[in-house]
Amino acid sequence: MAPRPYEFSMSAFSSSIPDPTLRSNFRHLCADTLWWGVLAGSTLAFLSVYAARLGATSLQIGLLTAAPAVVSLIVSLPAGRWMEHRSLIRVSFYSAIAQRAGYLVMMALPWLLPASGQVWALALLVLVMSLPGTLLMIAFNAMFVQVVPPDWRAQVVGWRNALVAIGVTIASLLCGRLLDWIVFPLNYQIVFGLGALGAALSTYHIGRVRPRQATAQQNDGSQRETRSNGRPLLRLDLLRGPFGSLLAVYLLFYAVQYIPVPVFPLAYVRELRLSDGAISLGNALFFVAMFLVSLRLGWISNRYGHRRVLVLGALFYGLHPLLVGLARSATLFWIALAAGGGAWALTGAGLINRLMERVPPDDLPAHMALHNLVLNLGILCGSFVGPALGDGLGLRPTLLLSAGLWFVSGILLGLWG
Repeated sequence: MAPRPYEFSMSAFSSSIPDPTLRSNFRHLCADTLWWGVLAGSTLAFLSVYAARLGATSLQIGLLTAAPAVVSLIVSLPAGRWMEHRSLIRVSFYSAIAQRAGYLVMMALPWLLPASGQVWALALLVLVMSLPGTLLMIAFNAMFVQVVPPDWRAQVVGWRNALVAIGVTIASLLCGRLLDWIVFPLNYQIVFGLGALGAALSTYHIGRVRPRQATAQQNDGSQRETRSNGRPLLRLDLLRGPFGSLLAVYLLFYAVQYIPVPVFPLAYVRELRLSDGAISLGNALFFVAMFLVSLRLGWISNRYGHRRVLVLGALFYGLHPLLVGLARSATLFWIALAAGGGAWALTGAGLINRLMERVPPDDLPAHMALHNLVLNLGILCGSFVGPALGDGLGLRPTLLLSAGLWFVSGILLGLWG
C-alpha cells in the first residue's frame, strides 16, 4: 500500500516500493530536487542582489524575471508540439545541460566585464538560458507524470518539497557566511560556482531516470495526460466558460505576485542596507517556514479544502511585501520572510490543487496550455509594472501598494477562484 499523501517518510524507499525501477527513479528525482535546492539557495537567491550591488535599476532587475516569461510565451506551444514523439527523459536531460551551462558563464562574468556591462550581460544570459529552460520545464513536468504512478505522486511531491527546502536553507546560510567573509566580487563568484555545482548534480540525476514498465492501460492514461493527440493546444473557446473566469483571476494574482519581485532586492540593499548574511538568513527562514507548513499541508487541505487554502494563503502572503515595506531593521525583515514562506506553502499548493479541481481530466493539455500562457503573461506584466511603480512612487510605497493589491487579489480568488 502506498504511503499517505504528504507523509514525509524516506524509509518507504526500502519497505514499500517493490519495483526497483520505481525505487531508483524516486531516489534520483529526490536527489535532483535536493541539488536544485542548492542552486536555488545560492545563484538564484543572490542573482538579483548581486545585480543590485552592481548598481542595476529596478527595470534591469525586472528583466531578469521577465526574460524567461517572454521566451516561454513564444516557444511553449511549438516546443510542446516538437516534444510530442520524443523521449521526455532525454529532452529533460539535454535541455538541462544546455540551460545550466549558463551558470558557469555567470561565475566568469566579473573576470570578463566591468560592473556596468555585467548587468546587461546577466539579462542577456538569462534570456538565452530561457530557451532550453522552457524545454526543460515542459519536458520535466510531463516526464514526471510518466515515470511516477498516480498513487505515488503526492508522496514523491512531498519528499521533493521537503528536500528542496533543506537544500535551499543549507545553501542560503552557507552562502551568506561566504558573502560576508570574502571580498566582493570573488564572494559572488564562489556562490555562483556553488550554484553551478548544484545544477550539474541535479542534471546528472535527471539523466539517471528511466522509463517505468507499465500495463498498456497505464501507458494510455499517461499519454492522455501528457500528449495532445493531435488536438490544438491553444483553444480560446475554453475562455468562454467558467474556466475563463478562473484564469482571469489567476492572471491578476500572478501579475500582483510579481510586482514586488524586482523591488525586493533594491529595498534590501538601498533601504534596509542589509548584509548578505542577513539576506541569506531571511531566505533560509522563508524555506524553513515553508517546509514546516508543508508537513501539515495534507491535513490542512483535507480539513478546509483547496479553495479555502488558496484564499487563506493568498491573503496572508501579502504580509511579505507589507512587513518589508514597514521594516527599519533586519528583525522585521526576517519576520516578513518567515511569514511569506509559511503563506507560500499554502498558496503554491492551493493554486495547483484548485486548478486541477477545475480542469477536466480528459482535456488536460489544452487547459494547462492556457494556464501556462496566463502565468507567463502575469509574470511579464508584474515584472514591468513593479519597476515603473518603484521609480514613480519609491521602493517602500510600491511594496505597501503591492501588499494591498495582494489582499484584493486574495478576495477575488475567494469569489471566482
